[in-house]
Amino acid sequence: MLIVNMLYSMLFNKCSRCHQGDVFISKNPYNLSKMFQLHKNCSHCNLEYVNEPSFFYGALYVSYAISSGWFMIWYALEYTLLNWETLTFALFVMGFIVIVSPLTLRWSRLIWLNFFYKYDKRYKNNMEVIKQTN
Repeated sequence: MLIVNMLYSMLFNKCSRCHQGDVFISKNPYNLSKMFQLHKNCSHCNLEYVNEPSFFYGALYVSYAISSGWFMIWYALEYTLLNWETLTFALFVMGFIVIVSPLTLRWSRLIWLNFFYKYDKRYKNNMEVIKQTN
């Protein structure tokens, strides 16, 4: 169930604790002018997304893992099905990584939030729990 909750939060840009409020200001990861802008708090459960200045530095490791995963997937496809020349493959993978980097950045930050704040169904509808914790 933990993976399902993390995937929901990651794919739909939702708060990791209540799955109601948006984390990023823009729903579109390719809106490059607002790519790094997060809401300060969750609009539903008031979870503070950035609880210290360098909180999302750890998301760099998650981003590295996601990018490595993209590379491994493309390498396996190239090795088994595509059989491209090395230069063609390298240029394709570099282009692909650049194109999906806004999505990777967003996912890595949302996964990082999920490491520290787990989904709690009490926060989804019960405003009394939210008032007690704040």
